[in-house]
Parts: sequence; structure tokens; C-alpha cells
Amino acid sequence: MKTIAQLTFIPLAIHNPTEKVRELLEHIAQYDLKIEVGYLSTTVIGDTDTVFNAIRDIYNSMALEQERFRLHVELLSPEK
Repeated sequence: MKTIAQLTFIPLAIHNPTEKVRELLEHIAQYDLKIEVGYLSTTVIGDTDTVFNAIRDIYNSMALEQERFRLHVELLSPEK
């Protein structure tokens, strides 16, 4: 079973959000996930545990690095 998650990261109160989004994409690339980068969000597809671990790790690392941010996570029904 593959889990599909759509992630939207929005750094707040920062002058160069593009760089922070790039850093986040580099971070996600470390996981064994299929990654589809869109204009406003990124879709990750993979093993359920890997997807949820990646989301938790992204949240924790951004919480340490960013003063304020929004992380929208949308989960789609799993693929068999």
C-alpha cells in the first residue's frame, strides 16, 4: 500500500521564502519517496510509515529553523 500526501510549506515573516522551500525539498529527497513538485505544493508517494516519518521530521526541523510557518498536509486515499 502506498500513501499519497500533498504538502504545502509556507514560511511566514521571511524575505526569501524560495530558498526555504528549496531546502525543504532537499530534505524530502533524503527519503525513499516518489516526489512530484508542483507550483504550489509537493506530492510525496511511498510507504505509509516513510511518508508519516518524513512529515514528522519536516515539521520538527522547520520548527527549529523557522520563526513562523504553515505546513498544510493533505492525505489522499492509499494506492494498492
